Amino acid sequence: MSEVLYRKYRPQGFKDVLGQEHIVDALSGALKQGNIAHAYLFSGSRGTGKTSIARILAKEVKTSLNDLHEIDAASNRGIDDIRELREAVTVLPFESPYKVYIIDEVHMLTKEAFNALLKTLEEPPKHVIFVLATTEIDKLPETIISRCQNFTFKKPSQKILKIAVEATAKAEGFTLEPSAADLIAILGDGSFRDAQGILQKVIYSSPDKKVSISEVEKIAGAPKGALVNNIVSAIQDGELEKGLSAVSSAVEGNIDMKVFLKMILHKVRSVLLLKYAKEMESVIKEQFGKEDFEFLKKLSGQTKSTINSNTLNELLVAYDATGRSYIPQLPLELALIKILRNNENQSS
Repeated sequence: MSEVLYRKYRPQGFKDVLGQEHIVDALSGALKQGNIAHAYLFSGSRGTGKTSIARILAKEVKTSLNDLHEIDAASNRGIDDIRELREAVTVLPFESPYKVYIIDEVHMLTKEAFNALLKTLEEPPKHVIFVLATTEIDKLPETIISRCQNFTFKKPSQKILKIAVEATAKAEGFTLEPSAADLIAILGDGSFRDAQGILQKVIYSSPDKKVSISEVEKIAGAPKGALVNNIVSAIQDGELEKGLSAVSSAVEGNIDMKVFLKMILHKVRSVLLLKYAKEMESVIKEQFGKEDFEFLKKLSGQTKSTINSNTLNELLVAYDATGRSYIPQLPLELALIKILRNNENQSS
């Protein structure tokens, strides 16, 4: 069975880490000066590199695999589990200066388990380093947070995700069309893990070594560019029926509405940037195929347009509501009605 790409190309050193320079600089600088904390807290959304940097940190303090312990708090969350941990940390390392304990999803611990862990964090053995990782720092007791050095991981930008997937594809012997790489980066939604997972599905299904945007759309279940363009042009032309028809087609095609709206937002935003930030044209041009870019460029040049900041705001509201809606397409339908009916009222 082939190794998962996210694990295969996990960064092995600080120099390999993308998008978390503020954390890499702080950690590597402290380590060079010999300033090693007994407990670190890494917080941020999933797939941003928390566990990867925790492992690199362990390597930098010369901890071997025999003295590196990774614990999933989601399945080891009780007080008995933490009591076992408290006993284990008292044992000296086998062959390293430090034993490193990475506790993933630490927010899943029970209240009693947190209290037991707190006692260890207050008086840790000198040979132990804890790295606590969480996607929900708000669920951690303040007493735990205050005893750690805290680092907040940022979601990687679309540009950084694109660089990562292109590098991985190249290492696997594939090339991605620029627009295909951009689509994977958008679908990755700020997660290296998710972007690499989409890339893996695509290249494993590709009949050759060159991946097109149409392959990504097909394998990843993303909406076809033409369908997204139908929505954007419907907004531009004030054609509500055309817009609602495109939404209906997306539903019939079993397209994920969250992904659909994400792609619409990406193009509407690009139209506004082409209109008001002309110096960004070359950057935006790289993100789309030739036909798509010409379509967006043409829309941006029209003097009378329904595509404006209010339009983008309504679509953002719809995007936020989509995951909570009983009818997945309803937020987008309501947004189109509001955008286009308001425009009609203003025109009359």
